[in-house]
Amino acid sequence: MVDTGVRVRKAKFPSGNSLAIGLAISLISLIVGVDLVLHPEISASLLLPFAIGSIGVAALGTVAVPTLRRLKAGQIIREDGPQAHLKKQGTPTMGGIFIIPVGILLAIVWSRFNVNVIACSLLTLSFAFIGWLDDWRILLRHSNKGLSPRAKLMLQAFFASCFCAWLGFTQNWQAISTVNLPLKLSISLGLFFFPLAIFVFLGSSNATNLTDGLDGLAGGTGAIALLGMAILLFPQNRELSIFCMCLSGSYLGFLWHNRYPARVFMGDTGSLALGGALASTAILGNLLWAFAIVGAIFIWESISVIVQVGYYKATKDENGKGKRLFKMAPFHHHLELSGWHELQVVSAFYMTGGFLVAIAVLISKL
Repeated sequence: MVDTGVRVRKAKFPSGNSLAIGLAISLISLIVGVDLVLHPEISASLLLPFAIGSIGVAALGTVAVPTLRRLKAGQIIREDGPQAHLKKQGTPTMGGIFIIPVGILLAIVWSRFNVNVIACSLLTLSFAFIGWLDDWRILLRHSNKGLSPRAKLMLQAFFASCFCAWLGFTQNWQAISTVNLPLKLSISLGLFFFPLAIFVFLGSSNATNLTDGLDGLAGGTGAIALLGMAILLFPQNRELSIFCMCLSGSYLGFLWHNRYPARVFMGDTGSLALGGALASTAILGNLLWAFAIVGAIFIWESISVIVQVGYYKATKDENGKGKRLFKMAPFHHHLELSGWHELQVVSAFYMTGGFLVAIAVLISKL
């Protein structure tokens, strides 16, 4: 064979370690930047709980992950998913069981048992419980089918309704039913606030659940979104800001074990809780418009599934087969099957998430 002297350079991607460390540095830098430009007290108020939450989850995971492995709590990979994911079969799941308790306990103590923080914590725990039920049934059945979609939605709607009822009885009705908008505008929804709030809870939790499909994807984008909400809530709502920051640190700490290649998945236990935490703070802090921007990644992931299903049904032929708009939904799988490396997809989502937070912060100052 003739050596032409031409060497083909393989494409290089950031390692899972460098991506997680880069995200941590970026989030800390963002907080310091906000401190210098917008809120001089935000670093002193939020960086420490953020760091403790991150270190706490990373440390607890060194015990929890081997325990989950011994319990044979291995993920069941869907056969119709990307073939490259089949090698992840058996990776421990239910990582949310050591993300959520650390973040919530820290938030409650750090906020000095603030009532609003306790309410958001209970809502987050309830959604984590739904996710745990789903994960547990999957493990018991040794299939990727846990709770039925109807049962999951009913439980989510029930806990969301309980939260809304608490809002109605304890908060100023005029304040919670008047939704703030950008440019200092607002709109009074009256009783329509309740169905909107329940829709936000259901949409948010299921959207974050759909985003949990690649190593480090939901954990990293969740940490970014929660940090963004913390910045937007500060200083008018410091206690809720602390709640978001504690959970942001917890999801960041989870990346120590969930970065590519993942040693554990968060499962529905962690992903449903993430959506519940984001929605509860957005509703209680009257920042639904900001959440629509900060959480746009999750919204798009959900929309990609809805559009894919709708397009398939609309284009069915006489044999019952339809066309697909994307190669696979949610959208991160479409990018994978289009030739993107898993780390490329995660990197792009992280950068997009940071960009969305910056946009929301800028709009909030108009």
